Amino acid sequence: MAEPLVFLPGMMCDARLFTPQIEAFSADRAVMVAPVTHGERIEEIASDILQAAPAKFALAGLSMGGIVAMEVLRRAPDRVTRVAFLDTNPLSETPQVAAAREPQIIGVRSGRLQEVMRDEMKPNYLAPGPRRVEVLNTVMAMAMTLGPEVFVRQSRALQRRRDQQRTLRGIKVPTLVMCGAHDALCPVKRHEFMAELIPYAQLYIVPDAGHLPTLEQPEETNHVLAHWLKQPLVLQ
Repeated sequence: MAEPLVFLPGMMCDARLFTPQIEAFSADRAVMVAPVTHGERIEEIASDILQAAPAKFALAGLSMGGIVAMEVLRRAPDRVTRVAFLDTNPLSETPQVAAAREPQIIGVRSGRLQEVMRDEMKPNYLAPGPRRVEVLNTVMAMAMTLGPEVFVRQSRALQRRRDQQRTLRGIKVPTLVMCGAHDALCPVKRHEFMAELIPYAQLYIVPDAGHLPTLEQPEETNHVLAHWLKQPLVLQ
């Protein structure tokens, strides 16, 4: 039986971020999406996930979910059979980005979540293309479902996150580093840097995708993930 697969969504996203992947992979393995919505520290979120997750599992995290996946690996490397980092960032938050979150938090607390999300998504999220409006609508729907308190907690967790370069250097399981070619939030060069840190990591850049390739280019994303899931566990 194939090992279970745990997906970790990005900031202000829920299981809808991985709908095409759940449909593709749930026929032959257990697939779960673990929320990253509880706790104001990445460490707390990772602890909750490890309590709920199977004894051993494949792990795939996108954006903030990738940041949480790094902390899961740091805490319990023996439980993760393979890992995929999608459109994410191993570095701690810069003072400039941390400071830029404060007016967003104030705006969200004053009832302007939709406006803050729309402003944040415009420059950073998606590639141009026919799916853009549909995916943006899905992102907005996820954010409005999760609500302002989740936005504030996740913002605080990201502001306080640790640098995970040491964790990446120590990975000993099959690792995929994937990024949309048009991702302006977590750009391609950051992923090339990550892949160089991780022993034997495979790097894949998804053409015609931005920050959310799982929804923007689901068929190609699924093809690459399927290859990763079939890799033998030779590094352990």
